[in-house]
Amino acid sequence: MKKRKYIRSAMMLLLAICCCIAMIFASVAEGLIPSAPSGVDPIVRVLLSRLNLTDRLDIQVTTPYGVAFGNGNELFVESGSKLAFILRNGCIYLYMDGLSLRMGDSVYLRRYADTQSTGNEKAGFFRINFEPLYLGDLSLCVNEGKLYPVLSIHVEDYLLGVVPYEMSDSFPVEALKAQTIAARTYVLRKADASKAYDVVDTTNDQVFKGYLPGFAQTEAAVADTRGVCGFYKGRLAQCYYSASNGGQMELVQSVWPTNEDFGYYTFGSDPYDVENPASTVRSFRINKTYTEKETAPYGLRKLLAVVLAEELAALGYDPAPESIQVHQVSDVLLDTPSSKDSLHLTRLSMKVSLSGRTRTDAPAVADPDDEEVYLFETPAPQTAEPTATPAPTQTPAPIYGSFELIPQPFSLQLPVFKTVENAFALNISGNFDNEIWTLVEDEKGYELQARRYGHGVGMSQRGAEWMAGTYEKAYTDILDFYYPGMELMRFHFADQAIPVPDQALAATAGPAPTVTPRPTLMPVTKPASSGQWYAVVTEISEDSSLNLRSRPDLSSDILMRLYKNQRLLVVQRCPEEGWVQVETDSISGYVMESYLTSE
Repeated sequence: MKKRKYIRSAMMLLLAICCCIAMIFASVAEGLIPSAPSGVDPIVRVLLSRLNLTDRLDIQVTTPYGVAFGNGNELFVESGSKLAFILRNGCIYLYMDGLSLRMGDSVYLRRYADTQSTGNEKAGFFRINFEPLYLGDLSLCVNEGKLYPVLSIHVEDYLLGVVPYEMSDSFPVEALKAQTIAARTYVLRKADASKAYDVVDTTNDQVFKGYLPGFAQTEAAVADTRGVCGFYKGRLAQCYYSASNGGQMELVQSVWPTNEDFGYYTFGSDPYDVENPASTVRSFRINKTYTEKETAPYGLRKLLAVVLAEELAALGYDPAPESIQVHQVSDVLLDTPSSKDSLHLTRLSMKVSLSGRTRTDAPAVADPDDEEVYLFETPAPQTAEPTATPAPTQTPAPIYGSFELIPQPFSLQLPVFKTVENAFALNISGNFDNEIWTLVEDEKGYELQARRYGHGVGMSQRGAEWMAGTYEKAYTDILDFYYPGMELMRFHFADQAIPVPDQALAATAGPAPTVTPRPTLMPVTKPASSGQWYAVVTEISEDSSLNLRSRPDLSSDILMRLYKNQRLLVVQRCPEEGWVQVETDSISGYVMESYLTSE
């Protein structure tokens, strides 16, 4: 009995010692991050360009706000109030349930402390239209004939609206911490009091969508790294990052010409990004042999039609994708790196054996409704009668010859960007011609794979996810890997002080208007014919839209923007891979099928 008592006492002592050691290590780790220089303003100004405001802004406040306008004028609105700001003839008007007020060309919404609050964790909310919650103050002015909203928000609150959208709250928390520090460093470095705003709320800077409760891992990552930023040679670093680097980290000067010292970046391989199966990869398959019953992909025939147009025409063949038959493809090779040791290859070589066919345009058919011409006499006048509008004249179909084997194969050396990339639809980053291509050959053919989503500089978000989740790396390890010359330092930011409203002002309650709803979805009542089907726009977020284009091409005109859950009649799949023609009762155009879900 006494022996058991001694053993239990020894175990309790050992546990106490372990707890003390853990506390010591935690305090040491906290102390490893030195304090940053003071003097940095934690309030950042965000241009809310994503809202696409024109002449109206609807707001609902969840705590009291003051609406300042004119020369020292201020209107107090209580929690729950709904406000509509409408631009008319260059002037902003406020409407609140029967109250209308001319505000001038600028308005400032200042949040006040809610003296009636029962413990709201985040003070100072307002909601724009149907958007998430925004924490902070709002400046609203007129710029180029439109409403111009700039949010002033504490950097720690700003990060709650950035991190879960730049990454995902489902990512490992250590990856979210690395993302938080990179985003905090980026926005504080961008602060510039001489400009109207510091950052925009899109990928031109960082995606910011306001605050949504429930992202527990994000909130923990922001709280655990509060104030921590990256520094290089005593000043805030420039923490670039992208979704996926495709397996190789780029240097800043390789993407953006600069004389600035970015010695805290590195050029080299990133195995974590490549290993992550969630990293974006697009592929295009080419067979070595196509039988008479097989048709080569449209993208390959489109490429050959473009690069061989003059040669095919000189041989008397129609230089169009539908007039090309591919028989054999061989000697496919990727080479010509953009720089030494780069995986960014810029040339594709191949040898192809083809058949072509002639094309003769049919002669034009005379229109039977052409006006009769009288040469020798004036016709007698006739009483005009209403007639039906004639059907549009159809262009006669061309006459094609039979396919003929072209004896000599074609040896091609083609630029990957943009020629091959566009034909094969392997472009991932619209703003950069920097995808990393690889070639995989097997017994039956070749597969071209394109990787890299973004500029490839700095941290790969998919690489960070894999480092934290699979290899259990800490956020400091992740940052050291992607920014090896960067030092971490901590700002000791205080919470933003929220003023208490003047008692005489706060005594007046404010009524509420009706919020303008989202645009009504277009009806689709036309029955589906054979080969047609119904689909719904699903693969976009609630606050974004899908471009309906005039042609199946990303460079074609945008006819209108389709919202989520818009029902569509899919008329046909286009020869251009990935595109479909769609209709509603009021409009027709083209969209990418990947954004739709069939009913």
